[in-house]
Amino acid sequence: MPEPYESTVPAIGDHDIPARAPGRTGPPVLTLGVEEEFVLADRRTRRAVRKASAVVLAARHRMGEDHVAPEMAQAQVESISAVCRTGEELRREVARLRGGAAAVAAEQGCVLVASGSPVLGDPGPPPILDKARYHRIEGRFGALVRHQCVNACHVHVGVQDRETAVRVVDHLRCWMPLLQALTANSPFFDGDDTGYASWRSMVWSRWPAAGPPPPLGSAARYETLVGRLVDSGAALDPAMLYWHVRPSRHVPTVEVRIADVLPEAADTVAYALLVRALVAHALSLVREGVTAPDVPDMVLRAACWRAARYGTADTLPATQDLDCPSLPVLRQADGLWALVEPYLSRCGDDAPVGEWLDRIRCSGGGAARQRRIAERHAGRLEAVVDDLAVPAA
Repeated sequence: MPEPYESTVPAIGDHDIPARAPGRTGPPVLTLGVEEEFVLADRRTRRAVRKASAVVLAARHRMGEDHVAPEMAQAQVESISAVCRTGEELRREVARLRGGAAAVAAEQGCVLVASGSPVLGDPGPPPILDKARYHRIEGRFGALVRHQCVNACHVHVGVQDRETAVRVVDHLRCWMPLLQALTANSPFFDGDDTGYASWRSMVWSRWPAAGPPPPLGSAARYETLVGRLVDSGAALDPAMLYWHVRPSRHVPTVEVRIADVLPEAADTVAYALLVRALVAHALSLVREGVTAPDVPDMVLRAACWRAARYGTADTLPATQDLDCPSLPVLRQADGLWALVEPYLSRCGDDAPVGEWLDRIRCSGGGAARQRRIAERHAGRLEAVVDDLAVPAA
């Protein structure tokens, strides 16, 4: 559960980069960054373990003060990438952060696990980090702070102007169910199969200011809405608008927050590059004056629930066009690919993204992978934890 932070990492915006990638033509390349959350599991029992404070302290010495952070749950660690401009830069950064955090976790007798939920359960009370802000949240929202050891992947894409960022969010909101289906990676919780592909999404949806953003229209209307939600008590402050996609409050970016943490570094990189291409497409629509799809909030919520329930294995409402029937997830992914492939190709990102989508077509996403491992090991979920353990660098 990130809070506002004063970061010395350069702002993730498109104002500080070359106009175009070397040797390529077309629109400017947008900067991007990734935040990944992981659960710490005991090396012997594979249950979540409250060692975040020790791991974060040691990891900051190894990887940089601004690149590792604690979360609300005491069994969680978050990595924060530097600003990246190319897919290769992002690949190196994600590998550095994952490998370094995993190595520090090993020194503390635990493993860093890339699952959207704690497969074998959280360690029980005390549930939250002993930090003033988190205690304020607990005082306001009570038992909602329990079972928050759920792990997301947030992608920031540089959009320097707030007015433009708000209009980009309006165009992106209809794509959130599909992105959720493609990245679902949390079927198990506390030793049980929840029946969902993304149980993390269900846990997170309990917060009163979580879910799909409403149509925002303009920066002024966005700020008015933020103020009213804070005044209502549904959010402690503007950082607690836990929308699936939002203008970031602390860096000049659009932040896409819908995904579970992904199993492999290559998955994270490909997903982030896909998000960047989708933001670039939305930017082009904004600049052309195209009106964003008018998708009702309840339709989006229903589609996100279905994505969380079934992942890639089912159909989804076609939220980009309400006149279309529900379509298979993978068919919708093909439609998204057709939209963003020109930008991916210009940036040299088409290969990693295409390979990731091909893997999903062949074997499903992270949730399907977790269930296959469990079945292969006669239901022993310790094997799932081992499979998702991030290798130490």
